[in-house]
Amino acid sequence: MPTSKDGGGWDAVGRQRGIKMRRMLHVTDDIAIDERELEERFVRSSGPGGQNVNKVATAVELRFDVRGSATLPSGVAARLERLAGRRLTDEGVIVIRAERFRTQERNRADARERLLKLVRKAAIVPKRRVPTRPTRASKERRREDKTKHSRVKKLRRTKPDFD
Repeated sequence: MPTSKDGGGWDAVGRQRGIKMRRMLHVTDDIAIDERELEERFVRSSGPGGQNVNKVATAVELRFDVRGSATLPSGVAARLERLAGRRLTDEGVIVIRAERFRTQERNRADARERLLKLVRKAAIVPKRRVPTRPTRASKERRREDKTKHSRVKKLRRTKPDFD
């Protein structure tokens, strides 16, 4: 399903046809997260804000249920769980707290951008390592280096004779 290029928004085709489309958060060309899968809570921030900091809940706590997501492919979800680290709860929910800015809107955008960055990183399939064997020349070089090092250590062990 095509989404708007700004990273979210109503589907342009659906809007033209008069159909109410779901609001999607565009991750890659193939992956989009339904905004209904995101849960935002506004809490008081510990950062800058002066007197306002004690009155207004400007920090955002963004929650995304990775295991319960219908829009994420299973491979991406598995890699996302590994990448999330301590941001992942035991239930499989990623919690991102954004309190860098003084306004809800900027913190909200920051939290979503951090989630998008994490999902984009998880969308990249890692290359599989192909085991290789050392070449004959590299084995010979290693043996020669060992022999040289052994000679140096042997020379250090012998005591000089000054008589």
